[in-house]
Amino acid sequence: MGRVSALAVVVAAASILAAQSPTSPAQPSPATPFKTEANYVRVDVYPTHDGQPVTDLSQADFEILEDKTPQKIDAFEHVTIRGNLPQDTRREPNTVGEARAMAQEARARVFVLFLDINHVEIEASRRIRQPLIDTLDRIIGPDDLVGVMTPEMSARDVTFARKTTTIDAILSRHWYWGERDRLNAVDPEQEAYKACYPGGYPVSCPDGTFDDDRGVADEMIVRRQEKQTLDALEDLVGFLRGVREERKAVIAISDGWLLYRPDPSLARKLYCHIPTAGVYVDPRSGKMSTKPPDNLDDSNNSSCERDRMTLANIDDEQQYRRLLDEANRANTSFYPVDPRGLVVFDTPVGGNTTGLPPPGSPTITPPSVDASILNSRLTSLRTLAGATDGLAIVDTNNLAAGMERIVSDLSSYYLLGYYSTGRLDGKFHAITVRVKRPGVQVRARRGFLAARAGDVNTTAARTAPTPEASAAAEESRTVASAIAPLSGYSRELPLRLLAATGWTARGTPAVWVVAEGGRGEDWMGGGDSNAMLVDSQGTTVASAHAAIEPGARSVRLTLMPSGPIAPGAYEVRVRVKGAGSATATNDVTRVSLAAPPVSTGAMFLRRGQTTGNRDTPTADLRFRRTEHLTVEVPAASADPVRARLLDRTGKPLTAIPVSAATRVDADGARWDTAQVSLVPLGVGDYVIEIVRAAADDGAGETRTLAGFRIVP
Repeated sequence: MGRVSALAVVVAAASILAAQSPTSPAQPSPATPFKTEANYVRVDVYPTHDGQPVTDLSQADFEILEDKTPQKIDAFEHVTIRGNLPQDTRREPNTVGEARAMAQEARARVFVLFLDINHVEIEASRRIRQPLIDTLDRIIGPDDLVGVMTPEMSARDVTFARKTTTIDAILSRHWYWGERDRLNAVDPEQEAYKACYPGGYPVSCPDGTFDDDRGVADEMIVRRQEKQTLDALEDLVGFLRGVREERKAVIAISDGWLLYRPDPSLARKLYCHIPTAGVYVDPRSGKMSTKPPDNLDDSNNSSCERDRMTLANIDDEQQYRRLLDEANRANTSFYPVDPRGLVVFDTPVGGNTTGLPPPGSPTITPPSVDASILNSRLTSLRTLAGATDGLAIVDTNNLAAGMERIVSDLSSYYLLGYYSTGRLDGKFHAITVRVKRPGVQVRARRGFLAARAGDVNTTAARTAPTPEASAAAEESRTVASAIAPLSGYSRELPLRLLAATGWTARGTPAVWVVAEGGRGEDWMGGGDSNAMLVDSQGTTVASAHAAIEPGARSVRLTLMPSGPIAPGAYEVRVRVKGAGSATATNDVTRVSLAAPPVSTGAMFLRRGQTTGNRDTPTADLRFRRTEHLTVEVPAASADPVRARLLDRTGKPLTAIPVSAATRVDADGARWDTAQVSLVPLGVGDYVIEIVRAAADDGAGETRTLAGFRIVP
């Protein structure tokens, strides 16, 4: 007689609807995928100093050991996640299979929100809702996936989505989802236990003894609830192990657990018979029978007795230790949150009991016993976090600040890869990650389960795609990545930014940014704009100022550091103020400066009646057929360049000519350009492909894809 709560039904249904919603097709991550050879291991590392992420480490700062043997780091990347993105910019998967494929991306992160309804009080479930939604909005980046699970669900029913609005809708509809202190039980199993063991006065047996069932149903209920939760967590960890190799994070909302051990007293003789597995002894005749004695006339009693024997012999402490081991093997970290806040008493006064109290049981739990129970619950949460490299948010009334620690912990990490020198033996191999810088604490996966050589060869022979199929799939992903940012243009913004990075012919790094005001911005009288280039330490390494011409909708600024700067991640902070505006508008965009001479990004210019037939920089990639489009890509050499137009599937539109050329600015910046008239195009998404020929120094061709949209 299983139970599925209304919350579990809504969670499962909402997940399915999210996966099947008619949103725009999900696009793969634009980053180059990490290798996936059988002996290639990916490790995501979270270094901190005094609890804060360390963001300025280089590859040389890390050491990886596998089974105490040093490994050579083959790939290195610092990943910084930007949350608080508009929901319509998050690329939602359309099917369950598509969500699972997205979860395989190395730079995506996977989160599961586990709502432990059995061990969360009603009021606490309401109080945690807003801090939880705020945290998810800040954590979830554009490539991340999040799912929801409750103890009654199978992990196979967890469906991942990229929009947190689905979770917000679930929690908004079920503000009071906690059931720990609920008086009216909704679980039919609990009702059956109460009917089987009503907790009345002791029963007199023919042999002169008395059997007492008081407290039996209560004990069975709490043991079953804890076992159900631990079973679900174990199921979830096993499921996540197959979802992806990289780290998975489970945010578990729970008051904690007591981790019940075997209890012979729960398996005691009741109703004048010794309990057996569905076999009863008639106390009057001494004969065995599968029929319960007359005083056990409930039709469900046989099931109750089996459950009583099972629950009396559970060892949740052992299962809990097994869960911790499996979580480490699955590279799954737990972030448990006690939604009660700062707790004084664990056991509610006049708690829910069945029948008469057991003998010697007071109405109110003694303070010393209650303190021990509370300590056991909090310890279970702290241990879960500490043993899996997570964080426990317990013993605090400031839940928002506690959740902020989770945001900080998960918003910056390093992605490392190496070719394992170990054997493909199907065994678990321990991984140790060290950072050479003093004072830095490192949290990373504890190890991985190696494949077996025979299995690898068999699988490769059966599933290896043809070179043509692999090339076609890679091309499809590349084109899809180029048009992925266009999903962010479905809503109007007060300010849009578009940036590109590169190196001038003199070897000087530069960042170019276009700021374009929305319809509400008053730039008719002109204005001012300022931009700053800020490194990961918050230091400004370049700045620029430009006047906004009266009547203009956009302004272009060039940021050139006065001294050398290292390739890596930077922020561009822009402030604009129209002459007729009372306040300034600010926005930030993140850019990546690659090693020379590689450039990233592209600049767009539009020409038409709205621009006075002049080429005007734009950060809005929506164009009309009456306009002329120019795309510019930073170039470090004067090698020949060619360009063509592609549709959204990557098919060349050879009938539409695209002019390609190279120009040089007065500051030494060189640009590869492509120009096209948009008159022949219909409404939809397109891609400009710009290819620079192989250089004389041996460098291969460089290819840039720039997506844009034609609107009515």
